[in-house]
Amino acid sequence: MDERTRRMLVLPVLALVWNQLAYYTGSFLGKDGPFLRMRLPLDRLVPFLPWTVSVYFGCFLFWALLYICIARQDRAAAYRFFCADFLSKAVCLLFFIFLPTTLTRPEVTGSSLWDSLMRLLYRVDAPRNLFPSIHCLVSWLCFVGARNHRRFPRWAVWATALMAALVCLSTLTTRQHVAADVAGGVALAELSYWAAGRPRLLRPFSRTAYRLTAARA
Repeated sequence: MDERTRRMLVLPVLALVWNQLAYYTGSFLGKDGPFLRMRLPLDRLVPFLPWTVSVYFGCFLFWALLYICIARQDRAAAYRFFCADFLSKAVCLLFFIFLPTTLTRPEVTGSSLWDSLMRLLYRVDAPRNLFPSIHCLVSWLCFVGARNHRRFPRWAVWATALMAALVCLSTLTTRQHVAADVAGGVALAELSYWAAGRPRLLRPFSRTAYRLTAARA
């Protein structure tokens, strides 16, 4: 791995740090509510499928792979993608603080592996910071980044789209989110990527990112 590639990996690391900061800061500042419930009649039609927790957990590997791939490819495309990521998490933070949401989860009583993983998920992840769904946001942003990247083969773009769709579905079938959260995450991914293409946002971000990632002679 050359020096340029190593330095570009600073971007996904910083994205992870910013994601955690936005998530936990929003959770702390919005913990007292009042909490809004955004469940719609549509959500009652979605079955509870504990086995889909495999997709919900598995997407972390999907994210890591796509974020690293995008960081290692074309510099301009990477700057736009990570600008969109940072911008979208800032918007999430505002929603988590000023529009905190919650939902009622089902009681999981089964003894299968998937039931055990569902109970673990519910235990470690409180039903807060729901709108927009970060799971859906990040997964769809990976698809948007791949879709707009000239070096991604067509089959990889479609595979990314399929994975993003499965993650969005898994947030519903595990009762981690409701349809409004999914729609909010997808819309925010598209809008953030569009906004990140505007020169007033992209240029200052790119200058800062270049200082962090440019290989030294």
